[in-house]
Amino acid sequence: MLDITAPLVDFVTNLIGDHGVPMVFVLMTLESMCIPVPSEAVQVFGGFLVGKGSANLFWMIAAGVLGNVLGSWIAYGVGRWKGREWLLRLRWLHITPARLDSADRWFEKRGDMAVLISRCLPIIRTFISLPAGIARMPFGRFTLLTFIGCIPWVTGLTLIGKAVGANWESAQKNLHYVDYAVVAAILVGIGMLIVRHRRGSQHAA
Repeated sequence: MLDITAPLVDFVTNLIGDHGVPMVFVLMTLESMCIPVPSEAVQVFGGFLVGKGSANLFWMIAAGVLGNVLGSWIAYGVGRWKGREWLLRLRWLHITPARLDSADRWFEKRGDMAVLISRCLPIIRTFISLPAGIARMPFGRFTLLTFIGCIPWVTGLTLIGKAVGANWESAQKNLHYVDYAVVAAILVGIGMLIVRHRRGSQHAA
């Protein structure tokens, strides 16, 4: 099956191969600004460079985390000062009503937890900053939750890339499965928390 994202992934990995850690920071910033950059490819390939000895693990993860935070600040600011209708007119950002509605629902139902958990969810993680800004969530709280929330995502992807090693070419074709694995792990974790909470409630009763 033809993968229409392959040229973009190739372009992104070539940039990182040429410029290393600083380019990871730039690309992750753009991705968190709601610009369609494949964060999975960015961090996994960054981890691949770490495994080759071409980059430092700490700085690769730091670049991804700080890029996430900076890009999220910008998206938060746009949401706060421009609002929903203005955002939907920017078609080149690929901000569709459905994607923004999904992020809105997450934010309305979960509040702080929406910002924290969504950082590990594909698509929603990119757009959750917009409703947070529109709702005027306190900036300090937003920053802290964003910082904490994006660490597992960035670290996990980087370590996957580091472990891939010489098998990068085959792994590159299956990057979209990373999303499914992450979502499955999060759903299992949420399910365990719900079960534990219900058991605690029944015990208390």
